[in-house]
Amino acid sequence: MITDTIKRFVSRLLRPTASGPQRIARDRHGIDRRNVSRHAIKVCEVLRQHGYEGYIVGGAVRDLIVGLEPKDFDVATNATPEQTRPLFRRARIIGRRFQLVHVVFGQEVIETSTFRAPAAATQKTDEHGRILSDNEFGTQEQDAIRRDFTINALYYDPLTEEVIDYCHGVDDLKKRVVRMIGDPQTRYREDPVRMLRAVRFSAKLNGQIHPETLSPIRPMADLLGNVPASRLFDEMLKLLTCGHAMDCLRQLREVGLHRGLLPLLDVVLEQPGGERFVELALERTDVRVRSGKSVSPSFLFAALLWQLVDVRWKQLLEQGEHTIPALTQAADSVLDEQTEKLAIQRRYAADMREIWFMQPRFERRLGKTIWRMIEQPRFRAAVDFLQLRAAAGQFDSVLAQWWMDLADNDDASRAAMIEALANEPREEGTGAARKRRRRPRRKPQGGAAPAGE
Repeated sequence: MITDTIKRFVSRLLRPTASGPQRIARDRHGIDRRNVSRHAIKVCEVLRQHGYEGYIVGGAVRDLIVGLEPKDFDVATNATPEQTRPLFRRARIIGRRFQLVHVVFGQEVIETSTFRAPAAATQKTDEHGRILSDNEFGTQEQDAIRRDFTINALYYDPLTEEVIDYCHGVDDLKKRVVRMIGDPQTRYREDPVRMLRAVRFSAKLNGQIHPETLSPIRPMADLLGNVPASRLFDEMLKLLTCGHAMDCLRQLREVGLHRGLLPLLDVVLEQPGGERFVELALERTDVRVRSGKSVSPSFLFAALLWQLVDVRWKQLLEQGEHTIPALTQAADSVLDEQTEKLAIQRRYAADMREIWFMQPRFERRLGKTIWRMIEQPRFRAAVDFLQLRAAAGQFDSVLAQWWMDLADNDDASRAAMIEALANEPREEGTGAARKRRRRPRRKPQGGAAPAGE
């Protein structure tokens, strides 16, 4: 009896009360302050110096606890955007639906938001419940409850090196569980993109979505149709560049969310060799992300949609269309279909076309043509794309390696490679390979055949 009483007492001590959070010391959360952005720490210090609170919050805290390198660092404070902006030399207020401050330090931007209050009955929403304006400010505890998942409702104090946890987020992180704060259906109506974020976080953490958080996703998937295309595009980029892209796409299909992102994704994966091509593209993307290298959105979407373009291109060729016009028609039709759902920016679409349109040119190695190709801005991306096609069995691997060697070398070495190519046997089927044919001699007027015929 006494033992049970002691256990209950200790349990109450360790469990956060309604009036306060867990304060988790460094030896328990394991964050090394040296891995935290010095600029994010600086923002927190400046806010404190002027009498405000300042904490590193959200995804950066989550990633640091599980040993991942955060892509960026956000700060939360009780200072309003108008109070925050004058404290920094380079800062600007952005956003309408969700107003915040971007504090700029060279190439790094620290996004600084004000603690949000709970959703009010008077808050502006659309007919589906999606919040359209979210600038009601509150306390840190209210801000934590307003966040989407428990693993994102964590605040790191760089001065005390404590993690402040209102929603058992650290426990869920240890279990690798993605759990919604509050009623999942209500939270998905407020912002349907949270369904995509649940998939991304579970893939990134190699974990699982809590059953109560998962169950409403499939029946509510249609809500993604109410999200602005630009937000869907941004979220798709995050999915593809999280380091676990293929896992994300598979989970999207499993929970019925892929139709809100890439309506033709099933068609892509059902094409002969389609899934293998997408897997190769995303595996290479994941390797680049995990090694800290940049990833081109143009290249990603060019790879994801290539199988559709390639199939339609071949169909048009079989119908007698010429190579480049056929490829142009195929590319335009695929992009037109996809941009109805995805706000692919013009510059990305233009780059994708350049990458695709350069592929037929790799089949012909002519000196002047090669130099003109090298001068193209997307030449290196097109060569990388060619390597992908070769790995998928769509292009000769030896020839693809020659182009890669050319791309990797300097101009002097390139000149030597092109000169050596001129001395090799002509390639069959190319402009260089075809021997000049003599023009047939005209028959003499009067119908007499030349001698020897």
